[in-house]
Amino acid sequence: MSRARQIIPYKAKVVEPIALLPYEERVRRIEACGNNLFRLASQDVYIDLLTDSGTGALSAAQLGRMMIGDEAYAGSRSFFEMERQIRETMGYRYTIPVHQGRAAERVLDFVLIKKHMIVPGNSHFDMTKAHIEFAGGRAIDCTIDAGRSSTGYHPFKGDVDLAKLESVIREYGPRHVAYILMTVTCNSGGGQPVSMENIREVRRIADQYGLLVILDAARFAENAWFIKHREPGYATKTIHEIVAEMCSYTDAAIMSAKKDALVPMGGFIAVRDDLLYERLKAPTILFEGYYTYGGMSGADMEALAQGLRDVTEEPYLTYRIGQVKRFGELLLASGIPLVEPLGGHAVFIDARRFFANVPEDEFPAQLLCVELYKEGGVRAVEVGSVLIGRDPDTGENIRPNLDLCRITIPRRVYTMEHLEYVADVVRTVYEEKGQRMRHGLRFEVEAPGIRHFASTFRYVRGADGGTGDLP
Repeated sequence: MSRARQIIPYKAKVVEPIALLPYEERVRRIEACGNNLFRLASQDVYIDLLTDSGTGALSAAQLGRMMIGDEAYAGSRSFFEMERQIRETMGYRYTIPVHQGRAAERVLDFVLIKKHMIVPGNSHFDMTKAHIEFAGGRAIDCTIDAGRSSTGYHPFKGDVDLAKLESVIREYGPRHVAYILMTVTCNSGGGQPVSMENIREVRRIADQYGLLVILDAARFAENAWFIKHREPGYATKTIHEIVAEMCSYTDAAIMSAKKDALVPMGGFIAVRDDLLYERLKAPTILFEGYYTYGGMSGADMEALAQGLRDVTEEPYLTYRIGQVKRFGELLLASGIPLVEPLGGHAVFIDARRFFANVPEDEFPAQLLCVELYKEGGVRAVEVGSVLIGRDPDTGENIRPNLDLCRITIPRRVYTMEHLEYVADVVRTVYEEKGQRMRHGLRFEVEAPGIRHFASTFRYVRGADGGTGDLP
């Protein structure tokens, strides 16, 4: 009799050695970096779960395609192959390559945002928000209330609150709305997916007011998988069919291809409209390069095209999201407070519940990231109070609904044995310090702007067994 078993749809052909530094050396190195994990050298890290952006493993098919990359400055054969694959997978007529997702935001916002315009959407990520503000606009978060809590079940916590969206449009007036941004999946909200029904309804509202809908497609395939498995009416649809329908409700997409296109570097803007395509060409040339390469090599464009084929294969997605789920279940079994339901690319720890006695303004999620590195050489990332920054109008610290430690799983890189080790590290910190710690971190140097990359921190007095000298 056939039994259901977990199928791993790939095997390793090349491996990279990694090593764990002694505890005392880890403590010395993180202190030398001002308790900011971005400042660590990669060789200081045992298991690197900082991000899923550009950190995945290439497939043999991708490497093969890279060998035939056409490096022509203009009209590269590899560009046309990438454009053709994006059209086949997502349905957009035109593609402009860029070197990564934030470059796509830079070019798009240069064209679409004028001073004092707004961009409503679902939990804008830090770089997205920063680019909107740099262009003179403001990001307005319209995520549903369920998406603002780590507890309680909702299958699509990334959904836009439709009533709030319409209220914001009416309050500011449609002519002051640059576009509506739909992020799938919703990274800042805990990797939560967006339902097809919600995307469809956002399209309806946009049509009512004559507005553009832009898809942040960094994790589009993972979102499609959740629609297939959580939304009524989609269980028999293929991933390709679901992706095509998702994109059909949008006017354009921006994508960091370093996520669901499975490449170390690259991105694109994909559009339907002839006029918008023409408007995007000049700033692309100015900021990135000629609009048929945009900062990408021919080899990168070939790998991206193949990555779009790889990522929409259901066995890959089932294992990918299943690995994250199994890791999350290990943590939940130990009582670790997570954002639930579990998302597709990472497990998000609710640091305010993890360190229940650490004040919110002492950055409990950043504290947890530091403690995980000291305990086991694991590098995670803060997605919370440090990342979200200050209000651009008042200069006051913004207090987000969630202060999260994101443990991000690179694609096709780590085994379950690696993740079992990470789960044990998290469990140890929780058992030994979760209730004991009364204080956290404060800025030593607060970097301007996007502060979580370069700021340094010190322990508040009384934290970590009495170390630190800030009152």
